[in-house]
Amino acid sequence: MKSKKPTLQDVAHAAGVSTATVSRCLNQPEKVREDVQQKIHAAIETLGYVPHGAARALASRRTRTIGAVVPTIDNAIFSEAIQYLQRGLSKHGYTLLLAQSDFSPDVELHEVQTLLGRGIDGLVLVGEDHHPAVFESIEKQQIPYVNLWTYNPTSKYSCIGLDNIAAGRKLAEHLVTLGHKEIGNISGIRLSNDRARQRLQGVRDYLQEQGMQLDDKRIVECRYSGEQGRLAMHDLIRRHPDISAVICGNDILALGALCACHEAGLSVPGDISVTGFDNMEIVQVLHPSLTTMNSPSRRMGAHTADYLIEQITAGTNEVKRIELATDLIVRETTGAFRLRLPFGSAQGTV
Repeated sequence: MKSKKPTLQDVAHAAGVSTATVSRCLNQPEKVREDVQQKIHAAIETLGYVPHGAARALASRRTRTIGAVVPTIDNAIFSEAIQYLQRGLSKHGYTLLLAQSDFSPDVELHEVQTLLGRGIDGLVLVGEDHHPAVFESIEKQQIPYVNLWTYNPTSKYSCIGLDNIAAGRKLAEHLVTLGHKEIGNISGIRLSNDRARQRLQGVRDYLQEQGMQLDDKRIVECRYSGEQGRLAMHDLIRRHPDISAVICGNDILALGALCACHEAGLSVPGDISVTGFDNMEIVQVLHPSLTTMNSPSRRMGAHTADYLIEQITAGTNEVKRIELATDLIVRETTGAFRLRLPFGSAQGTV
């Protein structure tokens, strides 16, 4: 015969406290003395008691879960932020429920509605571009909500991230300072992706201020993958052989672009300079190592956990807009402009 599952009453008896105290310890530990908490947790461990999630949620009106929808978990930058978000939430007894949208607004809407249906206590999304129904659903639930990877000082919603326009400007300024005038861009799909649009806007704004222009013919949009970056780079250097520098929307695209340069017999940065965005760990150990913008993904995840716990504990939904600094990391893939022979003519590589 199977032994009876331990109950809340069993834990209370073993710890020498009331069932109300056990319940309070599990749902509102800040209201229970540390020594009493230790007794209760010791009893729970000894008995092997597992709190009933539905019952706890009913009693506390909280599920102690946070939902997050990211474009993809295939990108190490998103994975890092999620890791630090989960770490921060776990310290307060919260569980993270994760879903991915594959950069589709409709898929994101479905995942958001599913998470809200599970009674999550807070929600995390990426960027500001979302299906209108996403905002309607969140507002009906009145839960803390935050957008990551973006900073908008006038946003109606909380945001924690970087100024993508300013970051784009820094990349353009770096290349112009090195003497580059013919610049191309490999961008992620800009539709429904405010980060991609803003980074490109920053590049264009700076170039325009310098009396230069990045026209649409020198921009290639593609999905965020190494293969797509490789094909995009081949397309750019075939159609615009005068390009001396290419700004890529993220490090994955830049890795593909570097591969294309090697295949085309172009040295980097001797013949052409390449930049990325994110500062993934792998780009530091490549040869040549990649010049890129540092994306503060770890700090983003940690700040998000703090914000959500603060709002949930206080029972508020205060809008906060937190800008995280991002730095240009100059490495080996960018160098001073050097006049070269047209592609296809006899030339050596450095």
